[in-house]
Amino acid sequence: MKAIISGGGTGGHIFPAIAIANAIKTKHSEADILFVGANGRMEMDKVPAAGYRIEGLTIAGIQRKLTLKNLVQNLILPFKILKSNQRAKQIIREFKPDVAIGVGGYASYPTLSMAASLGVPCLIQEQNSYPGIVNKQLKNKVQKICVAYEGMEKFFPKEKIVFTGNPIRQDISDLNSKRDEAIRYFNVDSTKKTLLVIGGSLGARTINESLFAMLDDLAKTDLQVIWQTGKSFDITSVDTKKYPNIHITQFITRMDLAYSLADFIVSRAGALSISELCVVGKPAILIPSPNVSEDHQTKNAMALVNQNAALFVADKDAKASLFSTISDLVNNREVQQNLSQNIFKLAKTDSAEQIADIIDIIKKQ
Repeated sequence: MKAIISGGGTGGHIFPAIAIANAIKTKHSEADILFVGANGRMEMDKVPAAGYRIEGLTIAGIQRKLTLKNLVQNLILPFKILKSNQRAKQIIREFKPDVAIGVGGYASYPTLSMAASLGVPCLIQEQNSYPGIVNKQLKNKVQKICVAYEGMEKFFPKEKIVFTGNPIRQDISDLNSKRDEAIRYFNVDSTKKTLLVIGGSLGARTINESLFAMLDDLAKTDLQVIWQTGKSFDITSVDTKKYPNIHITQFITRMDLAYSLADFIVSRAGALSISELCVVGKPAILIPSPNVSEDHQTKNAMALVNQNAALFVADKDAKASLFSTISDLVNNREVQQNLSQNIFKLAKTDSAEQIADIIDIIKKQ
């Protein structure tokens, strides 16, 4: 079994890709898996850290902000695409995969396009309720399309769609046994309730600004906070001596331990985050990003809110109302229990294994 997995750009693409790779390796211990990503993007670090090889393409996307630098980047984009197509074809001819899997992101388009043109069976996995442009462009080139939301026939051929849910990190499925390790890892007080704040792998400006603005209020509570800011936030701007209850980091490597320790979670509403929060089963406050296509994070969030499985704070209201929403949740045990029970009912834990089964089927066709 030889498989190429392509895509990335954000954790929402990368971590499902790694979960799929792990599921393939579980089914086929001798499987040879090669990732193809975009040079300069986070997959070039995260995939090798997970133990897999990766090749990089020079591909990039259209820059929509009107600056001189972006104008130059857009002018040379056709040459990057041509070079990426050529390199993708070379990789496929040399590696000779039995199947190619795309998870969204810049690199997956040239990789799967070239694979399809060379007769390699292809599958794409769409994490969101509103598909990315790459997956929409690939829909006619692939054999199967694995989705996490109902109603995706609006975007993809119905006969190709398989509802699998989103693959999640394997290490978050059994969290109860990890609490003691988590307390040591984060060096926190085992007697205090913990608020986990995550804005995605690249960070979330509104969440960061809201937390920064409420530090004095949080200091007056008995909460301790684990705050993942992403790379865009200067963590040295927070005086941790003044706020000893705040544990701040740009990136949490051991998210399983963070989830294990959390009593309450504040998060964006990206597709992977939603899928993980369902498995984790903790009371959550969702602040969808407004800067996404078709406002799909709000749709993701409302799918939970409408089932009393999460609380909702609009991005534009976060600075004014997030602290009061957190306080109300912390002080209402009944709401906590209802949210936990309802969100856990929506958990889907075997998505990666289902996708691995589908990969076997299309490989044989």
